[in-house]
Formats: sequence, C-alpha cells, structure tokens
Amino acid sequence: MQDYEMPPLHELSARFSGKLLLRKEIPLEETLFQQLLSLNYLTPKKAITRKNFTYQCERCGNQKHYLFANIPCGICKQRHLYCRKCIEMGRTSECEMLYYWTGPQFTWIFHENPCSWQGELTDVQQKAAQRIVTAIRNKERELLVWAVCGAGKTEMLFPGITDALQMGKRVCLATPRADVVRELQPRLQKAFSKVAIQALYGGSKDKQGTAQLIIATTHQLLRYEAAFDVMIIDEIDAFPYHADESLPFAANRATKAQCTTIYLTATPRKRHQMLINRKKLPHVFVPVRFHGQPLPVPKKTMCHSLKRDLSKNLPPAAFLKWIKVRQNPSRQLLIFVPSITLAENMKDHLYRILKLQGHFHSIEKLDSVHAADRDREQKVRAFREKEIFILITTTILERGVTFPSVDVAIFDAGHDVFDEAALVQISGRAGRSPDDPTGEVVFFHQGKTEAMIQAIDSIKKMNKRGGF
Repeated sequence: MQDYEMPPLHELSARFSGKLLLRKEIPLEETLFQQLLSLNYLTPKKAITRKNFTYQCERCGNQKHYLFANIPCGICKQRHLYCRKCIEMGRTSECEMLYYWTGPQFTWIFHENPCSWQGELTDVQQKAAQRIVTAIRNKERELLVWAVCGAGKTEMLFPGITDALQMGKRVCLATPRADVVRELQPRLQKAFSKVAIQALYGGSKDKQGTAQLIIATTHQLLRYEAAFDVMIIDEIDAFPYHADESLPFAANRATKAQCTTIYLTATPRKRHQMLINRKKLPHVFVPVRFHGQPLPVPKKTMCHSLKRDLSKNLPPAAFLKWIKVRQNPSRQLLIFVPSITLAENMKDHLYRILKLQGHFHSIEKLDSVHAADRDREQKVRAFREKEIFILITTTILERGVTFPSVDVAIFDAGHDVFDEAALVQISGRAGRSPDDPTGEVVFFHQGKTEAMIQAIDSIKKMNKRGGF
C-alpha cells in the first residue's frame, strides 16, 4: 500500500506544533495519521498513567482519586478509568492516547512593525512596559505586574508583545474568564492589525488555535504543550485560576523551556505578596490609574432589613434612598448580587419599583446577567453601548471589563462570595474614564465584614502610594 500523499510539512507543523490532543481532536484521515506516527512526527503518550497506587491525567494533571471513575470501553469491552476533572474538554481515559507534534517545528514570522496602536503611555505605564520588555528580551522566567484597577494593564503589554513578535516569538495572553477574552479580542486586533490573532474560549467560533498571537481562557491551555515563548496570565488571582490547580499546571506545561511568563493582577493573593516580600518573585508596581485620578473609595451603608428584603427579591430600602441622591444620575448603574437566583428574580421587582418612583428616563433599559445566561455576551455588549441603563450582575463582571461611566452598588456586600479581592475588583469598575473618574461605589450590608474593611483599606493604601 502506498503512503498517503502528505500535505506540506510547514502546514502540518503550523496546525499541530505545541498542541496536546486526543485522536478525535486531530482532523486527519486515518492513513495520513498513521503515516505521521510512523515518521515520528506525531508522538503518543498515555492519557492516564499509573504509578504505584496513584493515577494521573496527563492532560490536566489530576491525581485526586475521587475525580476518576470507571466506564465501559466500546472498543476493547473492558472498563477503564476516565478523568472527571477535565471532562468538559472531552473525555480522557486509560485506553486513549494524547498526541503531540515532534516533527519539524514551525518558524513564526519575524514581524517588522506589528503594532498599529497610536496611543501613548503615561510615564508610570512606560516604566512598567519597559520592565516587561526587559523580561522578555532577557528570557526571565517570571515577572508580576501589580497594577491598580484602571491602570491600563493591557496597553502596558503592547511594547512587550511588539518586541516578542519582532523576534519571531509566539505569544499567549490567557485569562480565567471568557468575558475577558471577548473584551480583549477586539482591542488586540485593533492594536495588532497586521498580526494573525485567534481567541479561544468555550463556545468560540474559532477552534484552530494556530495563530502567532493567541488570546485564550486558561482552560484552553489544557490542549497545549511547549507552545509559547511568552505567556501572559491576566488576573492570576481570579476564580477559577487561583482555586483550580489544573489551570496553573496547564499554563506551565504550555510554555517552552525558555519562556517568559508575565503575571498581571490588581489584587495579588497572599502567596504572591509573600514571594514579592521575600524577593523571590520579580515585580513592577503601578499604583495609579492611567488618567491620573485616585480610585473611588467605597462607602458602607448599613441596611437593617437587607436579608428580609433580599429574601423577597426586593432591593434594600437604603438603596432606594441612595438612588434618589446619586451625584450623577446620568451614569449607568452596575448592581452586584451574590447569586444567580437573586439576579434573575430581582430584575422585575426593581424595574417596577424604580418605574413607579420615576427616577430614570431610561428605566425601561434594565436587565440582569450571570454565568448561566445564554444571552450573556449580547447583554454585556448592550450595556457597553448604553442600550441597557441598569445591569444586575453576579461576580462574572467583577473584573476585566471596562465601562466608561458607571456607579456600582453591591447588595449584601458581607456575603462570603464577596471576598477582599472581589470587592476591590468590583470597586474598580467605577471611575475608569478620564471624563468621569469619580464614580460612586456603595457596599450595602447588614453587618460589616473583615473583607469589606480590608478592601476599603487596600484601596486607600493604593491611593496613598499613588500620591493621593
């Protein structure tokens, strides 16, 4: 039997270099697939391995016994373990293989002038940007960029990404949440209009993941191995990245041996702060927003009947008083609530109450959004385009999204879901525009918590370090 006529090797290496895939994820005819295996251009490894009494999923790194289960195999008629931890990415089982490219490596483009962004960085931003460039040029292993909400972290990355693309490097900008990927994609496409860019997240239309500049959720990194020369992880403190050990595992595996990893955060967790204090994690600190104005400091408002009101899906009475005296009633309003149920059920009640009180001429433009909302992307876009005036949301919009002129209210700010980092990030949604840098932030609560106190204290400290 004659060998199947292979496509050009550079096409195959472009498609599969740096990938770690199941057979069903490799869209090749079986004869060609077998030929690539015989030539050692594709190399298999077991999807689930066993050492002594410990199993490990080689895709997500899971070793927890309770996250494995048995299932009958349709091929060999035996029962095999499969990994429940990464099942949403497609099932890996004991009798399956993962495949990675070991053929000729793809040579990425050395871009001469990849950046088309016409903006200018402030002096503080420029200092951080130059530190990122230095880390990439010197192939430093890690660098943490600690920048307050609204500092312009994305723009600070542009010189480093530019430098990497000029050197023919491959770059990934990963973030824990799909909303942030959707937010970043048009911004990077505009800033690097001559560069092929792909965005990968659950439900994204583009599934190839073969571009030189990739924007992806950290879950998508489970399909990569030794792929990137520069790895940028945005919002490293965000859920689920900080709480799911498989995501740092995948991010680390997706990097090449001499990769530079850049971490971005406005609210580093204690572990990273400890590493910074011990001088074991290089960092650069940006304590001021790009427009030079301080972060809005939240106000605490006690609501004695808050639990009772929320149990009836009603807004707190104190909120209805505050909304009458807002400094700028033309601002849009983001209302954060602790649960999907409350977001869904409060919408109609709030609409009815505010319409009766006649507070806003745009009150008909009120909606809610949450992680399980199928229209989530369209609603966030509508809010950004001011087609929605008031948006009730869960913590899915606590970070990574920018709206130019909003006030922020948090109902039940003392709830466990609102930890210090979440409260700081939520507060950072206000005052992001140089035309309106003083948005209001109000914590409505029925008893202040340590997280609320620490969040306000943290914001005040950042303002002090920024010279305010």
